[in-house]
Amino acid sequence: MSSLDDLISKTIRSDVRAIGSYHVPDASGFIKLDAMENPYELPQHLHHELSRRLADVALNRYPVASYATLKQRLCAKLGVPAGYDVILGNGSDELISIMATACAHQEKRAVLLAPVPGFVMFQRSAQFAGMDFVGVPLRADLTLDKDAMLAAIAEHRPALTFLAYPNNPTGNLYDAADMVEIIRALDGVGLVVVDEAYEPFARQSFMGRLPEFPNLIVMRTLSKLGLAGIRLGYMSAAPALLAEFDKVRPPYNINVLSQTAAEFALDHLEVLDEQAALLREQRGLLAEALAALPGVAVFPSAANFILIRVPNSDDAYAKLLTHKVLIKNVGRMHTVLSNCLRVTVSTPDENAALLGALKASLAD
Repeated sequence: MSSLDDLISKTIRSDVRAIGSYHVPDASGFIKLDAMENPYELPQHLHHELSRRLADVALNRYPVASYATLKQRLCAKLGVPAGYDVILGNGSDELISIMATACAHQEKRAVLLAPVPGFVMFQRSAQFAGMDFVGVPLRADLTLDKDAMLAAIAEHRPALTFLAYPNNPTGNLYDAADMVEIIRALDGVGLVVVDEAYEPFARQSFMGRLPEFPNLIVMRTLSKLGLAGIRLGYMSAAPALLAEFDKVRPPYNINVLSQTAAEFALDHLEVLDEQAALLREQRGLLAEALAALPGVAVFPSAANFILIRVPNSDDAYAKLLTHKVLIKNVGRMHTVLSNCLRVTVSTPDENAALLGALKASLAD
């Protein structure tokens, strides 16, 4: 063993050494349908106006650490209840990490609970914060197993429970009444985070119900709405809860360029809302066209992506790559996702290219 290998083994945690990095494939030259991005850019006249605003940013100065102006606009524009504030994060990933870090009790290992399959960062953030992750499998039809969730809550007493609404990678909305029962079962036990990353496409939300449940946190991101490049997530909860999480948030965690771009986008929110409406329309058309392909089963989606099952997901994925179409093969992620692919809803042209490539791949 080399001296560096020995140093790594002595200093880096064994559980970190045992896993791989979060892999993001190179999409150069591909039709990129693997990351649930909004394919539409801002109109040209807004490009110029945004450029002017960014040019005026004082890059030599730190951001205003309170982000007061941006937070006020987010609350006013995006349905945060009166009297409630938000915490900002470098995407939802940082917010998940902040919550896990704050809830990782030192006296006894805390538990983070979530349905599986789900967003992989729930489990990774729990691990890195020193929490135990407990995953509760979805039913075979990908719906939430409420009874199994309640049993897991009674057994593990989780400090944090995540419910994605809609869920990634399945795309479906869990039954709202089941979610309320879970939130109530955790009253006095732990916190419940409703992850609404895809709210612009689901158009259903628990944000307005925050005053009803003191243990509820609602988390969202601007990434899926059309601002993936600026990496801005936000979450709201009871003020006393937010104050505790804010102690863990790194100072200056949102850079001035992201802050300015987000404020600009909120000034023109109607443009992003119109783009989301286009994608909702395309989602229905794409789902119908996919279902017409031989051997393809389509699952209901309230997000900007669609989960499908094909005869052989590994084979279909590989063949789509030869057609320069990049999607997400989730067939090995969990047993309930056997032979499943996740495809982002995009423009009519890119959706047509996907359909053509998938049809050819299934026929080969």
